[in-house]
Amino acid sequence: MELSAAITLALGAAWASGLNLYAAVATLGLLGVTGNLDLPPDLQILQHPIVIAAAGFMYFVEFVADKVPGVDSTWDTLHTFIRIPAGAALAAGAVGDVSTPVQLAAILLGGGVTAGTHALKAGSRILINTSPEPFSNWGASVVEDGLVIGGVTLIALNPTIFLILLGIFVAIAIWLLPKIVRGIKRLWDKLYNLVRRDQKVPKITLRPGNSDNQKVDPPPPIAPR
Repeated sequence: MELSAAITLALGAAWASGLNLYAAVATLGLLGVTGNLDLPPDLQILQHPIVIAAAGFMYFVEFVADKVPGVDSTWDTLHTFIRIPAGAALAAGAVGDVSTPVQLAAILLGGGVTAGTHALKAGSRILINTSPEPFSNWGASVVEDGLVIGGVTLIALNPTIFLILLGIFVAIAIWLLPKIVRGIKRLWDKLYNLVRRDQKVPKITLRPGNSDNQKVDPPPPIAPR
């Protein structure tokens, strides 16, 4: 595999992993086993039927979980510890057997790209979940799946166009991420103020006759028998 193709595959696999790792792995495996994408030796394990089946099953689980508000954000939180290392590993495997500095650079770039797309997905879902209707959540999930499957397929069909579209995606993400962070902060502030308001203890005003400092007369002495 040429260096340019390897770099495209590394960036594409890392980007797709941040949105939907299992769809990315399954699509790469299917493209490889059908001969539509020449996977490097370190990634040819993705073509194994067991790997494709496992990725397909987990994609189905994520497909369902991703459509349920609240569950999708929990799923994204848990997958912070899965998607980013997996994206870095796929990027390293895409560049193949190269010098250590190049492989380390691939790991760093791959992990960074995966982290960025994962943050964009997870953050946008938190804001989308504030909507009472479920259709926006379903729509976002379907769009993400389509981007992953279509993007990985485009790597095989036309790597140049994919790189151009990836650059546009990165530019949009850089512009959008700060807005998402501010939106989450505003949402958190509203929830925090709401909880504080509900937990406020009402002020108790003591009447003059009920003061703790009021002098109390001692009981009368008991007369001796």
